Amino acid sequence: MPHRTFLWFILPSLAAMILFIFFPIISVVIQSLYVEHEQVVITSENCGPFGCQTETTVDLEATQELRDAQPLGRFNGLGTYVNRGHLATQELATAWAESESLGAFWGQVMNLPFYRALAFTLTYTFVCTPLVLGLGLAIALGVNGLPRVFRGPTIFFSLLPMIVTPLIGSLILFWMIDAEGIIGKSLQVLLDDPELSLKASPTLTWITLIIYGVWSSAPFAFVIFYAGLQTVPGETLEAAMIDGASRWERIRYVVIPHLAPLAVFVTLIQLMDNFKVFEPIVGFSAEASAQSLSWIIYNDLRGDTQRFGSAAATSMLTIIGVAILLSPVLIRTWRDFNRKRV
Repeated sequence: MPHRTFLWFILPSLAAMILFIFFPIISVVIQSLYVEHEQVVITSENCGPFGCQTETTVDLEATQELRDAQPLGRFNGLGTYVNRGHLATQELATAWAESESLGAFWGQVMNLPFYRALAFTLTYTFVCTPLVLGLGLAIALGVNGLPRVFRGPTIFFSLLPMIVTPLIGSLILFWMIDAEGIIGKSLQVLLDDPELSLKASPTLTWITLIIYGVWSSAPFAFVIFYAGLQTVPGETLEAAMIDGASRWERIRYVVIPHLAPLAVFVTLIQLMDNFKVFEPIVGFSAEASAQSLSWIIYNDLRGDTQRFGSAAATSMLTIIGVAILLSPVLIRTWRDFNRKRV
């Protein structure tokens, strides 16, 4: 394809990416370097027959004028990135110097909001992603082996978690695991513990969120793998059967290598989605036990005091985290592509 033709072909997509992705990211980078203006405070001393008293009032008019003159806020540079709410470099150095063991240091790190959220985000990502891949492949293989008359209804029910809105799905499961819900009540009876509450334990809350994440994302992997199974060469499978290969050997040596590119695609999508986990935390009202980076951004932007600089800094750290997670897969894909070209 001539270069001019190719340029005109990709120009609409390139313009949309610049307009809706590149420019917003640049604006977030700029906003992360600023913090909100402090309120203008006026201190006055009132003296009377019984002595003098100091009064402090907020000059709303002067504060508003300052914000109108500098709408981005006060320049803070990288200060937001290294403060206690984010990378907390000073707090980490102090904790490392004062801690007598690695466990004590880790305990202090987990008291920092950013690292506590990062711990849950990484746990959710690295547990959910392989489970989604494995469950999606297992469902696809199972459905592909069914008689045609049963495939349609099975596919429909398998896609239900994808059809249900994530927030609604998390709310439904939240009600089910409640102490008076069907799952919560059943566990109390089975374990003979009437005081058992899945919501009271941080560990059980994390497990519940991960189970929900796998349940809601597995249909996507199932659809991709099921479509890929329809393209597996029948001649190769027949040759493997003639050579005496068992079903597991055909899956291992024929089907899985054939689906490897699709597995890379699903992995990339799941890594990005799982690292931005947010809806389950809100739906389960689990912010007391589980916080993610996306939830920190949401928390900075809600309420009367909106901290745009803090939210922007967390957003940039999230983008950097996603890029780091995707880089090994992208590098390996690029090397495989160049190897095939050679």
